[in-house]
Amino acid sequence: MNIKRRLILQRRRVYIGVLLVFSAAWFSLDAASGEDNMKTKAVGLPKPALKGDISIEEVIEKRRSIRSYSEKELTDEQLSQLLWAAQGITDTRGLRAAPSAGALYPLEIYVVKKDGLFHYSPDGHKLEPISDKDLRPGLAKAALGQGFVAQAPVDIIICAVYKRIQSRYGDRGVRYTDIEVGHAAENVHLQAVALGLGSVPVGAFSDDAVSSLLGLSKEETPVYIIPVGYKK
Repeated sequence: MNIKRRLILQRRRVYIGVLLVFSAAWFSLDAASGEDNMKTKAVGLPKPALKGDISIEEVIEKRRSIRSYSEKELTDEQLSQLLWAAQGITDTRGLRAAPSAGALYPLEIYVVKKDGLFHYSPDGHKLEPISDKDLRPGLAKAALGQGFVAQAPVDIIICAVYKRIQSRYGDRGVRYTDIEVGHAAENVHLQAVALGLGSVPVGAFSDDAVSSLLGLSKEETPVYIIPVGYKK
């Protein structure tokens, strides 16, 4: 091969290499941009109703743990009501549906549905998309193979940021936070009954597996999973 032909081939290789590098960088930036947009584009929820068709006494009497769900999806209005019951703002001062020691609100709420993973923001009553993947099968696996977690159309995960409340109450803040998780969860269970839905408390799961699946920060600890749906 003569020198001239060899130089031409070398130039072609360099040109192709440069194109590949720029193409890879472009696709990487595009993917990152798409992911960032998904994480930052919040979806407003319907305004929650403040009156229902069933008394609190009837709701308490009817509440049972349901472990078999139909495929029927929940409406946006139903999901809105459930999340409002968990951590919705119910006062002009910013106070929420569940009592919190010192009004420090150490809880973070996540929602797993067929169309993705979402974070609930009480401020503005909205959902923040995190992923468009159906994580219910993975969540069921993390919950020691409890199949109804994958079967339910909605799974609500309550996480605790203990540091947020320990800054004021020290180690006692852990207890206060766990008590608050119970307040929020019971609100969800009772609200589910009021909406004609079923739910079940789930505490048996791998913390590390759930944290990894949801991409939780190191400060967030998953404490409670609540599958919700129509009884099968």
